[in-house]
Amino acid sequence: MAGTLIALGGNALQRAGGSGSWKEARASLRAVAPVLAEAAQTSGTLVLTHGNGPQVGALLRQNELAADELPGLPLDVLGAETQGQIGYLIQSELTPMLRRRRVGRSVLTVISRTEVRANDPAFLHPTKPIGRYYSEAESRLLRKKLGWSMVDDRVRGGWRRLVPSPRPVRWLEGPLVRGLLDTGAGGRWIPVVAGGGGIPVVRRPSGAYEGVEAVVDKDLAAALVARELGLETMAIVTDVPGAALSFGRSGERWLGEVSRQELANYRSRGEFAEGSMEPKVDAGLAFLSGGGRHFLICDIPSLPRALRGEAGTRVG
Repeated sequence: MAGTLIALGGNALQRAGGSGSWKEARASLRAVAPVLAEAAQTSGTLVLTHGNGPQVGALLRQNELAADELPGLPLDVLGAETQGQIGYLIQSELTPMLRRRRVGRSVLTVISRTEVRANDPAFLHPTKPIGRYYSEAESRLLRKKLGWSMVDDRVRGGWRRLVPSPRPVRWLEGPLVRGLLDTGAGGRWIPVVAGGGGIPVVRRPSGAYEGVEAVVDKDLAAALVARELGLETMAIVTDVPGAALSFGRSGERWLGEVSRQELANYRSRGEFAEGSMEPKVDAGLAFLSGGGRHFLICDIPSLPRALRGEAGTRVG
């Protein structure tokens, strides 16, 4: 299917160091909306995904503060809440921009589940930090009381909770969305799907799906979505204008147009930071290996030019 997936990073929704208020989130998305509307004008099929780290962190904190009065909600439910919240935000700000530009499309949010394997090794070795920072005393209490895995990150602020990050194997709503896009009216829709990597679920022997306490990597989930929809292009939008060699060090060099093999070689020699640029590169390579044709890494201002092959890191 000729079309593009744009994976929005958290910077499109909440600025670093901001208050995290709804007013601030709307202002941030309002600044992004013209760029997305331009992509909607020039792309065929257009699909959006997004991160949700700051939003899930805020809900976890709300759970903590309300614990004496209300029961807390599990992580999969909080993920579902953020999909609705951020989807609503995108619909609220992108829809009037589309109308202003006379783009005859409607934004549709699909609460999405991502299947993971119950026997994924990640469940035995949690690695994904979530939520706020805790003191050492709080960390000891939480490990004892709740059985949390935690990591010492006092350089940044303290101890953080670790949860499993299993690999995505299937996007359960994929066939429905693809069926919608394949219809004659498919070009009217801009689906917002698999927010935050999707709600992680495992299939039980009964055939039913059950949510689990985990976080699916949003970039790998975006690659899965793009592959399952058969899209040609995937663009990961982050807060830097592309991928770089020796990032932040002497000899820093931004990558423009590179081959798939070159990118894989840079990745294998450790050029990309774990937990930052590395998962984006991994997602792009997975997308290309699954039949995708063009993979981009860029920031919001350069997205239109990156889609035209004039900016960002471009891999084909």
